[in-house]
Amino acid sequence: MAIINKAPHERELFGHPIGLYILFLTEMWERFSYYGMRGILVLYLTAKTVGDNPGLGWLDAEALSLYGWYTMLVYVASIPGGIIADKIIGQKRSVMIGGFLLVAGHGILSIEEMWAFYTGLILIVSGVGMLKPNISTLVGGLYKPGDERRDKGFSIFYIGINTGAALASLLVAWIADLYGWHAGFGLAAIGMVLGQVVYLAGQKFLVNVGNKPVKAERKDDNVSIAAIFSQQFSKKTPLITTLVLAILSSWAAWTFIEDQRLSYIVFFLFLSVVVGFMITIYGDLTSKVEKDRYLVLLLSFIIVIVFWGAFEQAGGLMNLYAQNRTDRFLLGYEIPAAAFQFFNPFYIILFAVPIANLWMWWKHRGKEASSLFKMANGVIIMGLGFVFMVFASMQYESVGKSALYWLALAYLFHTIGELCASPVALSFITKLAPVRYGALMMGVYFAATGLGNKVAGLIGESASEAGELTIFAGITIFCVVFGILVILILKPLKRLTHKAEDLREHQTDEEAEGFELADD
Repeated sequence: MAIINKAPHERELFGHPIGLYILFLTEMWERFSYYGMRGILVLYLTAKTVGDNPGLGWLDAEALSLYGWYTMLVYVASIPGGIIADKIIGQKRSVMIGGFLLVAGHGILSIEEMWAFYTGLILIVSGVGMLKPNISTLVGGLYKPGDERRDKGFSIFYIGINTGAALASLLVAWIADLYGWHAGFGLAAIGMVLGQVVYLAGQKFLVNVGNKPVKAERKDDNVSIAAIFSQQFSKKTPLITTLVLAILSSWAAWTFIEDQRLSYIVFFLFLSVVVGFMITIYGDLTSKVEKDRYLVLLLSFIIVIVFWGAFEQAGGLMNLYAQNRTDRFLLGYEIPAAAFQFFNPFYIILFAVPIANLWMWWKHRGKEASSLFKMANGVIIMGLGFVFMVFASMQYESVGKSALYWLALAYLFHTIGELCASPVALSFITKLAPVRYGALMMGVYFAATGLGNKVAGLIGESASEAGELTIFAGITIFCVVFGILVILILKPLKRLTHKAEDLREHQTDEEAEGFELADD
Protein backbone atom coordinates (compact mmCIF):
# COMPACT_ATOMS: atom_id res chain seq x y z
CA MET A 1 0.00 0.00 0.00
CA ALA A 2 2.90 2.34 0.75
CA ILE A 3 4.13 2.04 -2.84
CA ILE A 4 0.65 2.63 -4.27
CA ASN A 5 0.17 5.74 -2.12
CA LYS A 6 3.42 7.33 -3.28
CA ALA A 7 3.17 10.50 -5.35
CA PRO A 8 3.98 9.96 -9.06
CA HIS A 9 7.36 11.70 -8.81
CA GLU A 10 8.34 9.40 -5.92
CA ARG A 11 7.58 6.17 -7.77
CA GLU A 12 10.40 4.01 -9.09
CA LEU A 13 10.94 1.54 -11.91
CA PHE A 14 13.86 -0.90 -11.86
CA GLY A 15 15.32 0.94 -8.88
CA HIS A 16 15.25 4.44 -10.42
CA PRO A 17 12.71 7.30 -10.46
CA ILE A 18 10.19 6.91 -13.29
CA GLY A 19 11.14 10.44 -14.33
CA LEU A 20 14.50 9.07 -15.49
CA TYR A 21 12.81 6.97 -18.15
CA ILE A 22 10.68 9.92 -19.26
CA LEU A 23 13.85 11.94 -19.79
CA PHE A 24 15.56 8.89 -21.35
CA LEU A 25 12.87 8.64 -24.05
CA THR A 26 12.68 12.40 -24.54
CA GLU A 27 16.40 12.70 -25.13
CA MET A 28 16.50 9.54 -27.23
CA TRP A 29 13.98 10.98 -29.69
CA GLU A 30 15.55 14.45 -29.57
CA ARG A 31 18.93 12.99 -30.49
CA PHE A 32 17.21 10.85 -33.13
CA SER A 33 15.90 14.01 -34.76
CA TYR A 34 19.14 15.98 -34.36
CA TYR A 35 21.58 13.34 -35.61
CA GLY A 36 19.19 12.14 -38.29
CA MET A 37 19.05 15.66 -39.72
CA ARG A 38 22.80 16.19 -39.17
CA GLY A 39 23.61 12.99 -41.02
CA ILE A 40 21.90 14.07 -44.26
CA LEU A 41 22.38 17.87 -44.11
CA VAL A 42 25.65 18.14 -46.05
CA LEU A 43 24.57 15.41 -48.47
CA TYR A 44 21.34 17.31 -49.21
CA LEU A 45 23.21 20.57 -49.73
CA THR A 46 25.65 19.02 -52.23
CA ALA A 47 23.22 16.74 -54.08
CA LYS A 48 22.59 17.74 -57.70
CA THR A 49 19.48 19.79 -58.38
CA VAL A 50 18.25 17.21 -60.91
CA GLY A 51 17.92 13.45 -60.70
CA ASP A 52 16.10 10.90 -58.58
CA ASN A 53 16.85 12.66 -55.29
CA PRO A 54 17.58 16.33 -56.06
CA GLY A 55 19.24 18.60 -53.54
CA LEU A 56 20.48 22.18 -53.57
CA GLY A 57 23.52 21.62 -55.77
CA TRP A 58 25.95 23.55 -53.56
CA LEU A 59 29.70 23.16 -53.85
CA ASP A 60 31.33 21.02 -51.16
CA ALA A 61 33.09 24.04 -49.65
CA GLU A 62 29.83 26.00 -49.41
CA ALA A 63 28.03 23.08 -47.76
CA LEU A 64 30.83 22.49 -45.25
CA SER A 65 30.90 26.20 -44.43
CA LEU A 66 27.21 26.17 -43.54
CA TYR A 67 27.70 22.93 -41.61
CA GLY A 68 30.44 24.60 -39.56
CA TRP A 69 28.29 27.64 -38.76
CA TYR A 70 25.31 25.46 -37.88
CA THR A 71 27.11 23.05 -35.55
CA MET A 72 28.92 25.94 -33.87
CA LEU A 73 25.72 27.88 -33.23
CA VAL A 74 24.03 24.80 -31.77
CA TYR A 75 26.63 24.78 -28.99
CA VAL A 76 26.85 28.53 -28.52
CA ALA A 77 23.04 28.67 -28.16
CA SER A 78 23.41 26.44 -25.09
CA ILE A 79 24.88 29.41 -23.21
CA PRO A 80 21.78 31.66 -23.32
CA GLY A 81 19.61 28.55 -23.04
CA GLY A 82 21.23 27.61 -19.76
CA ILE A 83 21.09 31.17 -18.42
CA ILE A 84 17.40 31.55 -19.27
CA ALA A 85 16.62 28.29 -17.47
CA ASP A 86 18.75 28.99 -14.39
CA LYS A 87 17.67 32.58 -13.88
CA ILE A 88 14.16 32.92 -15.32
CA ILE A 89 11.93 29.97 -16.27
CA GLY A 90 13.58 26.82 -14.88
CA GLN A 91 14.99 23.78 -16.67
CA LYS A 92 11.71 21.91 -17.00
CA ARG A 93 9.94 24.66 -18.93
CA SER A 94 13.08 25.34 -20.99
CA VAL A 95 13.14 21.72 -22.16
CA MET A 96 9.46 21.97 -23.07
CA ILE A 97 9.96 25.17 -25.08
CA GLY A 98 13.04 23.70 -26.74
CA GLY A 99 11.04 20.65 -27.74
CA PHE A 100 8.33 22.74 -29.40
CA LEU A 101 10.98 24.75 -31.28
CA LEU A 102 12.59 21.53 -32.49
CA VAL A 103 9.27 20.06 -33.63
CA ALA A 104 8.62 23.23 -35.61
CA GLY A 105 12.18 23.38 -36.98
CA HIS A 106 12.37 19.79 -38.19
CA GLY A 107 8.83 19.99 -39.53
CA ILE A 108 9.53 23.13 -41.54
CA LEU A 109 12.68 21.52 -42.99
CA SER A 110 10.46 18.95 -44.69
CA ILE A 111 8.99 21.76 -46.85
CA GLU A 112 10.82 22.10 -50.17
CA GLU A 113 11.40 25.86 -50.05
CA MET A 114 14.56 27.85 -49.27
CA TRP A 115 12.79 30.07 -46.73
CA ALA A 116 11.73 26.87 -44.94
CA PHE A 117 15.30 25.54 -45.00
CA TYR A 118 16.85 28.55 -43.26
CA THR A 119 13.89 29.02 -40.91
CA GLY A 120 14.12 25.37 -39.89
CA LEU A 121 17.84 25.64 -39.12
CA ILE A 122 17.29 28.74 -36.96
CA LEU A 123 14.50 27.03 -35.02
CA ILE A 124 16.61 23.89 -34.50
CA VAL A 125 19.56 25.93 -33.20
CA SER A 126 17.23 27.74 -30.78
CA GLY A 127 15.52 24.52 -29.72
CA VAL A 128 18.73 22.62 -29.03
CA GLY A 129 20.02 25.64 -27.11
CA MET A 130 16.99 25.54 -24.82
CA LEU A 131 16.79 21.75 -24.43
CA LYS A 132 20.34 20.38 -24.50
CA PRO A 133 22.00 22.10 -21.52
CA ASN A 134 18.96 21.65 -19.29
CA ILE A 135 17.72 18.09 -19.69
CA SER A 136 20.88 16.66 -18.09
CA THR A 137 20.30 18.98 -15.14
CA LEU A 138 16.83 17.49 -14.75
CA VAL A 139 18.33 14.00 -14.62
CA GLY A 140 20.68 15.05 -11.83
CA GLY A 141 17.80 16.68 -9.96
CA LEU A 142 15.95 13.38 -9.71
CA TYR A 143 18.49 12.15 -7.17
CA LYS A 144 19.22 13.61 -3.75
CA PRO A 145 22.82 14.63 -2.95
CA GLY A 146 24.91 11.56 -2.18
CA ASP A 147 22.48 9.13 -3.82
CA GLU A 148 24.69 6.31 -5.10
CA ARG A 149 22.23 5.58 -7.93
CA ARG A 150 23.01 8.89 -9.66
CA ASP A 151 25.98 7.66 -11.71
CA LYS A 152 24.06 4.66 -12.97
CA GLY A 153 21.10 6.92 -13.75
CA PHE A 154 23.28 9.05 -16.00
CA SER A 155 24.66 5.92 -17.66
CA ILE A 156 21.11 4.80 -18.46
CA PHE A 157 20.30 8.28 -19.75
CA TYR A 158 23.27 8.30 -22.12
CA ILE A 159 22.40 4.88 -23.45
CA GLY A 160 19.22 6.59 -24.64
CA ILE A 161 21.26 9.29 -26.35
CA ASN A 162 23.34 6.86 -28.34
CA THR A 163 20.39 4.60 -29.07
CA GLY A 164 18.62 7.58 -30.65
CA ALA A 165 21.71 8.52 -32.62
CA ALA A 166 22.23 4.97 -33.88
CA LEU A 167 18.60 4.56 -34.94
CA ALA A 168 18.67 7.91 -36.73
CA SER A 169 21.82 7.02 -38.65
CA LEU A 170 20.05 4.00 -40.14
CA LEU A 171 16.39 4.97 -40.42
CA VAL A 172 16.68 8.61 -41.52
CA ALA A 173 19.46 7.72 -43.99
CA TRP A 174 17.33 4.89 -45.44
CA ILE A 175 14.16 7.01 -45.76
CA ALA A 176 16.10 9.91 -47.31
CA ASP A 177 17.67 7.51 -49.80
CA LEU A 178 14.37 5.88 -50.78
CA TYR A 179 11.92 8.77 -50.64
CA GLY A 180 14.02 11.94 -50.80
CA TRP A 181 15.84 14.30 -48.50
CA HIS A 182 12.72 16.07 -47.27
CA ALA A 183 11.18 12.75 -46.28
CA GLY A 184 14.29 12.22 -44.13
CA PHE A 185 13.82 15.62 -42.54
CA GLY A 186 10.17 14.73 -42.00
CA LEU A 187 11.11 11.49 -40.22
CA ALA A 188 13.40 13.49 -37.93
CA ALA A 189 10.40 15.73 -37.17
CA ILE A 190 8.25 12.70 -36.33
CA GLY A 191 10.93 11.50 -33.93
CA MET A 192 10.92 14.86 -32.17
CA VAL A 193 7.11 14.80 -31.94
CA LEU A 194 7.31 11.41 -30.21
CA GLY A 195 9.87 12.78 -27.77
CA GLN A 196 7.73 15.81 -27.01
CA VAL A 197 4.61 13.67 -26.46
CA VAL A 198 6.52 11.50 -23.99
CA TYR A 199 7.84 14.57 -22.17
CA LEU A 200 4.45 16.26 -21.88
CA ALA A 201 2.75 13.04 -20.78
CA GLY A 202 5.38 12.46 -18.10
CA GLN A 203 5.21 15.84 -16.39
CA LYS A 204 3.63 14.34 -13.27
CA PHE A 205 6.83 12.36 -12.73
CA LEU A 206 8.97 15.54 -12.87
CA VAL A 207 7.09 17.91 -10.58
CA ASN A 208 9.98 18.11 -8.11
CA VAL A 209 12.78 19.09 -10.52
CA GLY A 210 13.68 22.02 -12.76
CA ASN A 211 10.97 24.36 -11.58
CA LYS A 212 10.99 28.13 -12.03
CA PRO A 213 13.63 29.58 -9.68
CA VAL A 214 12.33 31.73 -6.87
CA LYS A 215 14.02 34.99 -6.02
CA ALA A 216 15.96 33.54 -3.11
CA GLU A 217 17.35 30.75 -5.26
CA ARG A 218 18.77 33.23 -7.76
CA LYS A 219 21.24 34.54 -5.20
CA ASP A 220 24.32 32.39 -5.55
CA ASP A 221 28.08 32.71 -5.42
CA ASN A 222 28.55 32.59 -9.17
CA VAL A 223 29.60 35.79 -10.91
CA SER A 224 27.19 36.70 -13.71
CA ILE A 225 28.16 37.34 -17.31
CA ALA A 226 26.80 40.88 -16.93
CA ALA A 227 29.19 41.55 -14.05
CA ILE A 228 32.21 40.29 -16.03
CA PHE A 229 31.09 42.26 -19.07
CA SER A 230 30.96 45.41 -16.93
CA GLN A 231 34.44 44.76 -15.55
CA GLN A 232 35.82 44.00 -18.98
CA PHE A 233 34.90 47.42 -20.32
CA SER A 234 35.88 49.33 -17.19
CA LYS A 235 39.38 47.93 -16.68
CA LYS A 236 42.22 49.12 -18.89
CA THR A 237 43.98 45.87 -19.91
CA PRO A 238 40.97 43.76 -20.95
CA LEU A 239 39.30 46.76 -22.60
CA ILE A 240 42.34 47.60 -24.75
CA THR A 241 42.89 43.93 -25.61
CA THR A 242 39.27 43.46 -26.65
CA LEU A 243 39.21 46.60 -28.78
CA VAL A 244 42.56 45.87 -30.48
CA LEU A 245 41.56 42.29 -31.29
CA ALA A 246 38.14 43.40 -32.50
CA ILE A 247 39.58 46.06 -34.82
CA LEU A 248 42.38 43.91 -36.22
CA SER A 249 40.22 40.81 -36.75
CA SER A 250 37.42 42.82 -38.36
CA TRP A 251 39.90 44.53 -40.68
CA ALA A 252 41.44 41.16 -41.60
CA ALA A 253 38.00 39.67 -42.29
CA TRP A 254 37.00 42.60 -44.48
CA THR A 255 40.32 42.60 -46.36
CA PHE A 256 41.05 38.91 -46.89
CA ILE A 257 37.64 37.20 -46.82
CA GLU A 258 35.41 37.60 -49.83
CA ASP A 259 32.42 35.46 -48.91
CA GLN A 260 30.38 35.82 -45.71
CA ARG A 261 32.33 38.88 -44.58
CA LEU A 262 29.65 40.11 -42.19
CA SER A 263 29.29 36.66 -40.60
CA TYR A 264 33.02 36.40 -39.97
CA ILE A 265 33.22 39.93 -38.59
CA VAL A 266 30.49 39.10 -36.07
CA PHE A 267 32.29 35.83 -35.30
CA PHE A 268 35.63 37.57 -34.69
CA LEU A 269 33.96 40.22 -32.55
CA PHE A 270 32.50 37.43 -30.42
CA LEU A 271 35.93 35.82 -30.05
CA SER A 272 37.47 39.17 -29.10
CA VAL A 273 34.92 39.59 -26.32
CA VAL A 274 35.58 36.03 -25.10
CA VAL A 275 39.34 36.73 -24.94
CA GLY A 276 38.58 39.90 -22.98
CA PHE A 277 36.43 37.81 -20.63
CA MET A 278 39.33 35.46 -20.01
CA ILE A 279 41.75 38.30 -19.25
CA THR A 280 39.22 39.98 -16.94
CA ILE A 281 38.71 36.80 -14.95
CA TYR A 282 42.45 36.19 -14.63
CA GLY A 283 42.97 39.73 -13.33
CA ASP A 284 40.17 39.27 -10.79
CA LEU A 285 41.67 36.12 -9.27
CA THR A 286 43.51 36.78 -6.02
CA SER A 287 45.43 33.61 -5.12
CA LYS A 288 48.33 31.98 -6.97
CA VAL A 289 46.55 28.62 -6.82
CA GLU A 290 43.51 30.01 -8.63
CA LYS A 291 45.63 31.75 -11.24
CA ASP A 292 47.71 28.63 -11.92
CA ARG A 293 44.66 26.40 -12.23
CA TYR A 294 43.02 28.95 -14.49
CA LEU A 295 45.97 28.83 -16.91
CA VAL A 296 45.65 25.04 -17.13
CA LEU A 297 41.92 25.49 -17.63
CA LEU A 298 42.59 27.67 -20.68
CA LEU A 299 44.84 24.95 -22.14
CA SER A 300 42.07 22.41 -21.64
CA PHE A 301 39.80 24.65 -23.74
CA ILE A 302 42.42 24.52 -26.52
CA ILE A 303 42.43 20.72 -26.29
CA VAL A 304 38.62 20.76 -26.59
CA ILE A 305 38.81 22.94 -29.73
CA VAL A 306 41.47 20.73 -31.34
CA PHE A 307 39.59 17.52 -30.55
CA TRP A 308 36.22 18.58 -31.93
CA GLY A 309 37.82 20.41 -34.84
CA ALA A 310 39.09 17.06 -36.06
CA PHE A 311 36.32 14.80 -34.78
CA GLU A 312 33.47 16.75 -36.38
CA GLN A 313 34.72 15.88 -39.85
CA ALA A 314 32.31 12.96 -39.34
CA GLY A 315 29.21 14.86 -40.36
CA GLY A 316 30.98 16.96 -42.96
CA LEU A 317 34.04 15.94 -44.98
CA MET A 318 33.90 12.24 -44.09
CA ASN A 319 30.20 12.17 -44.89
CA LEU A 320 30.92 13.56 -48.34
CA TYR A 321 33.78 11.09 -48.72
CA ALA A 322 31.39 8.24 -48.00
CA GLN A 323 29.00 9.61 -50.61
CA ASN A 324 31.45 10.35 -53.42
CA ARG A 325 34.58 8.27 -52.92
CA THR A 326 33.54 5.05 -51.17
CA ASP A 327 32.37 1.75 -52.63
CA ARG A 328 29.24 1.40 -50.49
CA PHE A 329 27.97 -1.88 -51.92
CA LEU A 330 27.62 -4.71 -49.42
CA LEU A 331 26.05 -8.03 -50.44
CA GLY A 332 24.60 -6.37 -53.51
CA TYR A 333 22.98 -3.47 -51.60
CA GLU A 334 24.30 0.10 -51.72
CA ILE A 335 24.46 1.51 -48.21
CA PRO A 336 23.32 5.16 -47.95
CA ALA A 337 26.26 7.44 -47.11
CA ALA A 338 24.52 8.88 -44.04
CA ALA A 339 24.21 5.37 -42.57
CA PHE A 340 27.95 5.38 -41.85
CA GLN A 341 27.17 7.77 -38.98
CA PHE A 342 25.88 4.64 -37.22
CA PHE A 343 29.40 3.49 -36.40
CA ASN A 344 30.10 6.12 -33.73
CA PRO A 345 27.09 5.55 -31.43
CA PHE A 346 27.36 1.78 -31.99
CA TYR A 347 31.01 1.78 -30.96
CA ILE A 348 30.20 3.98 -27.95
CA ILE A 349 27.60 1.49 -26.69
CA LEU A 350 30.06 -1.35 -27.34
CA PHE A 351 33.25 0.13 -25.87
CA ALA A 352 32.21 2.71 -23.24
CA VAL A 353 32.41 0.33 -20.28
CA PRO A 354 35.57 -1.53 -21.44
CA ILE A 355 37.44 1.75 -22.01
CA ALA A 356 36.38 3.08 -18.60
CA ASN A 357 37.49 -0.19 -16.96
CA LEU A 358 40.79 -0.08 -18.86
CA TRP A 359 41.60 3.34 -17.49
CA MET A 360 40.65 2.19 -13.97
CA TRP A 361 42.96 -0.85 -14.32
CA TRP A 362 45.72 1.42 -15.65
CA LYS A 363 45.35 3.78 -12.70
CA HIS A 364 45.37 0.95 -10.13
CA ARG A 365 48.70 -0.20 -11.56
CA GLY A 366 50.12 3.15 -10.54
CA LYS A 367 50.36 4.51 -14.08
CA GLU A 368 49.63 8.07 -15.21
CA ALA A 369 45.85 8.49 -15.48
CA SER A 370 45.21 12.20 -14.99
CA SER A 371 42.49 13.95 -16.98
CA LEU A 372 45.03 15.84 -19.11
CA PHE A 373 46.80 12.57 -19.93
CA LYS A 374 43.52 10.96 -20.97
CA MET A 375 42.52 13.99 -23.06
CA ALA A 376 45.92 14.11 -24.80
CA ASN A 377 45.74 10.39 -25.58
CA GLY A 378 42.20 10.87 -26.83
CA VAL A 379 43.41 13.48 -29.30
CA ILE A 380 46.25 11.19 -30.46
CA ILE A 381 44.05 8.12 -30.88
CA MET A 382 41.37 10.09 -32.68
CA GLY A 383 44.03 11.63 -34.94
CA LEU A 384 45.40 8.19 -35.78
CA GLY A 385 41.95 7.29 -37.03
CA PHE A 386 42.59 9.59 -39.97
CA VAL A 387 45.47 7.33 -41.03
CA PHE A 388 42.77 4.99 -42.35
CA MET A 389 41.28 7.88 -44.29
CA VAL A 390 44.74 8.48 -45.78
CA PHE A 391 44.80 4.84 -46.89
CA ALA A 392 41.27 5.25 -48.24
CA SER A 393 42.32 8.32 -50.24
CA MET A 394 45.34 6.50 -51.63
CA GLN A 395 43.14 3.58 -52.66
CA TYR A 396 40.69 5.97 -54.30
CA GLU A 397 43.45 7.65 -56.29
CA SER A 398 44.69 4.21 -57.36
CA VAL A 399 41.47 2.39 -58.31
CA GLY A 400 38.75 5.06 -58.33
CA LYS A 401 36.91 3.85 -55.19
CA SER A 402 37.88 3.14 -51.59
CA ALA A 403 36.62 0.26 -49.45
CA LEU A 404 34.01 0.91 -46.78
CA TYR A 405 36.11 -0.81 -44.09
CA TRP A 406 38.44 2.22 -44.04
CA LEU A 407 35.57 4.35 -42.74
CA ALA A 408 34.61 1.68 -40.21
CA LEU A 409 38.17 1.60 -38.86
CA ALA A 410 38.47 5.39 -38.82
CA TYR A 411 35.25 5.75 -36.82
CA LEU A 412 36.46 3.04 -34.41
CA PHE A 413 39.59 5.04 -33.55
CA HIS A 414 37.61 8.28 -33.40
CA THR A 415 35.20 6.73 -30.91
CA ILE A 416 37.96 5.29 -28.72
CA GLY A 417 39.57 8.74 -28.72
CA GLU A 418 36.23 10.29 -27.80
CA LEU A 419 35.78 7.86 -24.90
CA CYS A 420 39.23 8.83 -23.60
CA ALA A 421 38.77 12.60 -23.93
CA SER A 422 35.11 13.55 -23.75
CA PRO A 423 34.00 11.94 -20.44
CA VAL A 424 36.76 13.65 -18.47
CA ALA A 425 36.89 17.07 -20.15
CA LEU A 426 33.85 18.62 -18.51
CA SER A 427 34.68 17.06 -15.15
CA PHE A 428 38.24 18.41 -15.32
CA ILE A 429 36.96 21.90 -16.06
CA THR A 430 34.63 21.84 -13.04
CA LYS A 431 37.57 20.86 -10.82
CA LEU A 432 39.80 23.72 -12.00
CA ALA A 433 37.31 26.56 -12.47
CA PRO A 434 37.27 29.18 -9.69
CA VAL A 435 34.12 28.52 -7.66
CA ARG A 436 32.55 31.94 -8.24
CA TYR A 437 33.10 31.60 -12.00
CA GLY A 438 31.81 28.05 -12.28
CA ALA A 439 28.69 28.83 -14.33
CA LEU A 440 30.57 31.15 -16.67
CA MET A 441 33.25 28.51 -17.32
CA MET A 442 30.54 26.05 -18.34
CA GLY A 443 29.42 28.60 -20.91
CA VAL A 444 32.97 29.04 -22.16
CA TYR A 445 33.30 25.26 -22.42
CA PHE A 446 30.26 25.13 -24.72
CA ALA A 447 31.69 28.05 -26.69
CA ALA A 448 35.01 26.16 -27.09
CA THR A 449 33.13 23.09 -28.29
CA GLY A 450 31.22 25.24 -30.77
CA LEU A 451 34.45 26.84 -31.97
CA GLY A 452 35.86 23.37 -32.53
CA ASN A 453 32.85 22.59 -34.72
CA LYS A 454 33.46 25.75 -36.73
CA VAL A 455 37.13 24.81 -37.13
CA ALA A 456 35.94 21.44 -38.47
CA GLY A 457 33.92 23.24 -41.11
CA LEU A 458 36.87 25.43 -42.11
CA ILE A 459 39.14 22.38 -42.44
CA GLY A 460 36.54 20.63 -44.55
CA GLU A 461 36.19 23.68 -46.81
CA SER A 462 39.91 23.61 -47.59
CA ALA A 463 39.66 20.05 -48.92
CA SER A 464 38.19 21.32 -52.20
CA GLU A 465 41.56 22.94 -52.99
CA ALA A 466 44.07 20.88 -51.01
CA GLY A 467 42.45 17.48 -51.57
CA GLU A 468 41.20 14.91 -49.06
CA LEU A 469 44.53 13.06 -48.87
CA THR A 470 46.38 16.22 -47.79
CA ILE A 471 43.68 17.20 -45.29
CA PHE A 472 43.45 13.75 -43.68
CA ALA A 473 47.24 13.47 -43.43
CA GLY A 474 47.46 16.99 -42.02
CA ILE A 475 44.85 16.26 -39.35
CA THR A 476 46.70 13.07 -38.37
CA ILE A 477 50.07 14.81 -38.02
CA PHE A 478 48.68 17.83 -36.16
CA CYS A 479 46.64 15.79 -33.66
CA VAL A 480 49.48 13.37 -32.89
CA VAL A 481 52.06 16.16 -32.49
CA PHE A 482 49.66 18.25 -30.39
CA GLY A 483 48.81 15.32 -28.11
CA ILE A 484 52.49 14.44 -27.65
CA LEU A 485 53.32 18.06 -26.77
CA VAL A 486 50.63 18.06 -24.07
CA ILE A 487 52.07 14.82 -22.64
CA LEU A 488 55.61 16.27 -22.70
CA ILE A 489 54.54 19.26 -20.58
CA LEU A 490 52.23 17.16 -18.39
CA LYS A 491 54.36 17.36 -15.23
CA PRO A 492 54.54 21.17 -15.05
CA LEU A 493 50.85 21.37 -15.96
CA LYS A 494 49.94 18.99 -13.15
CA ARG A 495 51.97 21.11 -10.74
CA LEU A 496 49.92 24.12 -11.81
CA THR A 497 46.68 22.29 -10.94
CA HIS A 498 47.87 22.06 -7.31
CA LYS A 499 46.41 18.54 -7.01
CA ALA A 500 42.88 19.66 -7.86
CA GLU A 501 42.01 16.15 -9.00
CA ASP A 502 43.13 14.65 -5.70
CA LEU A 503 40.73 16.75 -3.62
CA ARG A 504 37.61 14.71 -2.98
CA GLU A 505 35.45 17.76 -2.32
CA HIS A 506 35.99 18.81 -5.94
CA GLN A 507 34.88 15.48 -7.38
CA THR A 508 31.73 15.57 -9.47
CA ASP A 509 29.58 13.05 -11.26
CA GLU A 510 30.27 14.57 -14.66
CA GLU A 511 32.71 11.81 -15.65
CA ALA A 512 29.71 9.51 -15.87
CA GLU A 513 28.05 11.92 -18.25
CA GLY A 514 30.30 11.98 -21.28
CA PHE A 515 29.36 8.99 -23.37
CA GLU A 516 27.48 10.98 -25.94
CA LEU A 517 27.87 11.27 -29.66
CA ALA A 518 30.10 14.27 -30.30
CA ASP A 519 28.86 16.45 -27.48
CA ASP A 520 28.53 16.66 -23.70
